[in-house]
Amino acid sequence: MPPPPPATGWPAVAGAPLAGLSELGGRWVVRADIEVDEHGAALVAAAAERALAVARPLLFVLHGGTRGHERVDRPMVESVATLGALGSAARALAGTSGRVPTVAILDGPLLGGAALLAGLVDVVITTPAAVAFVSGPRAIRHTTAQRVTAAHLGGDRALATRSGTTSFAAGDLDEALDLAAEVLAHLPDHVDSPLPRLPTSDPADRDDPGLRAALPATTSESYDVRDLLAMVVDEGALCEVRGEWAANLVTAFATFDGRPVGVVANQPQSLAGTLDIAASQKGARFVTTCDAFGLPLVTFVDTPGFYPGKDQEWRGMIRHGAQLAFAYSRASVPRISVTLRKSYGGAYIVMDSRWLGCDLALAWPTAEIAVMGAKGAAEILHRRASPEERAATEASYEAHHLNPWRAAERGLIDAVIDPATTRREVAAALDVLASAREHLPPRAHDNTPL
Repeated sequence: MPPPPPATGWPAVAGAPLAGLSELGGRWVVRADIEVDEHGAALVAAAAERALAVARPLLFVLHGGTRGHERVDRPMVESVATLGALGSAARALAGTSGRVPTVAILDGPLLGGAALLAGLVDVVITTPAAVAFVSGPRAIRHTTAQRVTAAHLGGDRALATRSGTTSFAAGDLDEALDLAAEVLAHLPDHVDSPLPRLPTSDPADRDDPGLRAALPATTSESYDVRDLLAMVVDEGALCEVRGEWAANLVTAFATFDGRPVGVVANQPQSLAGTLDIAASQKGARFVTTCDAFGLPLVTFVDTPGFYPGKDQEWRGMIRHGAQLAFAYSRASVPRISVTLRKSYGGAYIVMDSRWLGCDLALAWPTAEIAVMGAKGAAEILHRRASPEERAATEASYEAHHLNPWRAAERGLIDAVIDPATTRREVAAALDVLASAREHLPPRAHDNTPL
C-alpha cells in the first residue's frame, strides 16, 4: 500500500485529537470516531475539510449523542451551541458531495438535528446499536398522542426497511468496517482520481448458456433478478445497496472485467417490478452517486410500468418518477441498458431508455417494448368487444408489437442479443466507452426535481 499523503494544511480542533488517516481494505481513508455533541460536530467539519485536503475518502463512526433530547437538564445555551456546530458540520459535509466518497457508520444513537448528518453522506452503514430520528418518541407522544419506542421509530431495522436511510445493515462494528471497505473498493479516492481496477479471474468474454433459461416460461411469472445478475457480473459478486428498502428495484455495485459499475435492475419478485415512489427515489440517488464518481451504469429492465394507486399519485408520483428520469438524463458516465422482458409506458422512459441518452440499448429476444401490455391495449381499444374478439386482439397485439425487432426498427434499441452473450456484450461495450464522457452545457447548478 502506498504511504499516506502529507499532513500539511490539515485543520485542527482545539483540545481534541484530530481525525486521522487510517488504513481500510488496503486504502487510506480519513477516519473519525465521533460522539455527535458540540465538540463532535466540530470534529465532523474538521474531518470533512481534511478529506478534501488530502483527496481521500471520509469515514465516520458516529456513536451519537443525547443532548437536547433525553438530557433536558442540560443548560439551553449548550444545546444552542450544538445547533450551530451541527450547522457547520452539515455545510462541510455538503462541500464534500461529489468530491470525495463519504461513509457514515451509525453505531449508537443519532438524534435530532444530528440525525440529518446521515442524510448528507453517500453511504450509511448501521449496526444493531444504531438509533436515528429527528423527532423522538417523547415529541411524537406529546404532539400526536401516539406511543412508539425508539427502536420501532428509528432502530436499525426501521432505518433499513422503512425509511431507506440505511445503505447496508451490519451485524456489528467489525462487519460494518468490512462493508465500508467493500463499497470504497468500487469508488475512486477523489472525483479527479481514476476508478480502481479490481482483480478478477472471470473472463470478460465468458458466455453463459444458462441465461437463455433464466426467465420464466410465461411473462406473468416472477423471478429473482439478482440470480440473473450474478450470472453476468464478475465472480457473481453484487454489493447491493439499500437491499431491504424499495425491494422492487435492485441497486448494486459490481464489476465487469474488473471495472466497477453501478447496476440498476427491476425486481419482478417485488410488486411485479413496477416503479413506485420509493423505488424512484432509490434509483435516482444511486444513479446520481455513480455519476458523481465516474462509475458507468448498467441497467437491466423488466417492468410493466408505474405502480398504480391514489396514494402514490397524491404523494407525488409525478415528481418522484421525474427524479429517476432526471438522474439518468444528467448522467455523463457511460450507460448501457439491457431489456430482459417487459418495458412499458412511462417506466420504459425512466429506466435509461435510448432517448434519455443511453449509450447502448440492448435487448433479449424476450423483450416487450410498448406503451402497454396486450391485455390493457385490448381492454382500451375493444372494451365493447366479445371475449373471443378481445382474445384475438391480444394475440395480434403480441405478435406485432411485443417483440424487440419492432422496437429496433424504430430506434428504441440498438441490437437484439443472445442472452448467453450478455456479459461479453456489456464488457466489450464498457471497454469501448471507458474514455467516453458527455460534456454538458455549463450552468450554475441543476434544478433537480425533489
